[in-house]
Amino acid sequence: MDYVAPPAVVTSAVVNPRLQWLRRLVILTSVWAFCVILLGAYTRLVDAGLGCPDWPGCYGFLTVPNEAHEIEIAEARFPHAPVEVHKGWPEMVHRYFASALGLLIFAIAALSWRDISPDSVPGARRPPRKLTLFLCALVILQGLFGMWTVTLKLWPQIVSAHLLGGFCTLTLLALTGMRLLDRPLTVSAETLRRWRRLRPLALLAVALLVTQIFLGAWVTSNYAAVACPDFPTCQEKLWPEMDFQHGFNLTQTIGPNYLGGLMHNEARVAIHMTHRLGAVVVLLALGGFLIAAWRRSQGSPLRRSLALTGALLLLQIVLGVTNVVALVPLPVAVAHNGVAALLLISLVWVTYRLWTAKEVRS
Repeated sequence: MDYVAPPAVVTSAVVNPRLQWLRRLVILTSVWAFCVILLGAYTRLVDAGLGCPDWPGCYGFLTVPNEAHEIEIAEARFPHAPVEVHKGWPEMVHRYFASALGLLIFAIAALSWRDISPDSVPGARRPPRKLTLFLCALVILQGLFGMWTVTLKLWPQIVSAHLLGGFCTLTLLALTGMRLLDRPLTVSAETLRRWRRLRPLALLAVALLVTQIFLGAWVTSNYAAVACPDFPTCQEKLWPEMDFQHGFNLTQTIGPNYLGGLMHNEARVAIHMTHRLGAVVVLLALGGFLIAAWRRSQGSPLRRSLALTGALLLLQIVLGVTNVVALVPLPVAVAHNGVAALLLISLVWVTYRLWTAKEVRS
């Protein structure tokens, strides 16, 4: 038996309430961040990113103008952007949720810097204070990205960075929860040596998955999802005409308005096909890592984490193929974003458990 269950611990009758509240708050905020990602995906997919032409309000109002006199005022303020209520509300709801997320993250940071001693909870670690400060900086940057998304009229570089920043925020929140809640696995010396050899593969898998998520963001920000309406071919060709130079020109000029995209067909095909090839690379690399880790984790709870990660990987591939053959149906496209977030968290969890595992002591 490679895995050794930790010895039973007699917990203290009195648990520090601040630590308990911090744990609950981190869980709540992680779920909230996941909802923000789904709302952002929905807003982008229904072309509501410019549903409000200004920031942080909507046509100068705190809510979407829908009364006749409000619409008249709004269109006088922004004559180039007629009011579309059905697009304004997804944008504003996303902003409300994102603002609340920022407040929750600041609350986590404030609570983590209070005098919370882990001594009252056996096995608990001190709150990751530096990590919470980094989260505060990241959520401020995300707010700026949200503003620039509107003011720069959906410039693809900003939209992609905004999406990737959302994934990073959720992942760091989940990592904070892992440090507060997850107890290190205790394994034999031989298993620990085998797990240490897996760590570089785990980091490589995380890096490849993050790269693939960025490619997905680049696909959607340049409206390239339907550039290839068939599968496994693209426009009935295995290798269609592609323009990588323009498809991945990260120094393109700003504006005037990227709603609907400005790239020509060959550039969008290059983006779409790169995302497809990236999915193959992630499937092979991540799948290989999961198989290797499974073989080296006999009898360990790590296998449950590996099984969950593998199931999410397969589900993500199915959703990606469905997006192509069904021409990006809204529920599937939103789910594709959500499962990508869950897959990243699950993989980070596996990596975290490999990294924090300890050798059992007699």
